[in-house]
Amino acid sequence: MIGRWVIAALCMLSVWGGAVFATEVLEFNSPDEQQRYRVLIEELRCPKCQNQNLEDSNAGIAIDLRNQVYSMINEGKSNDEIVDYMVARYGEFVLYRPVHDQSTAVLWYGPFALLLIGALIFILVVVKNKRQANKDA
Repeated sequence: MIGRWVIAALCMLSVWGGAVFATEVLEFNSPDEQQRYRVLIEELRCPKCQNQNLEDSNAGIAIDLRNQVYSMINEGKSNDEIVDYMVARYGEFVLYRPVHDQSTAVLWYGPFALLLIGALIFILVVVKNKRQANKDA
């Protein structure tokens, strides 16, 4: 009876252990290229995961994009060329920090505008209630 549990436990460990210890081993020509790779995979978002960058995601497309970034660095492409390629292929969604322009103005400044409108409404309601209370007294 105990032998079955041991065999089952070993099978589970072998299945899970392979996933836990599976890591990407990439060799770079210089520490500068490795640093560029880290910066790029931290700045680019996984198209599937929505809120994870390429470094944190284990989705298949994130692995493919990390390999694409690695190969483009080895080809001698600049960071701007790599980012432009990713944006052209996946849209600006792939950028964790979208650019500041007219199409993203609402994204950048909308929350502040809503907060300001909410504060103005709150002040107007408080002033109106004070006037009504003074009028009734």
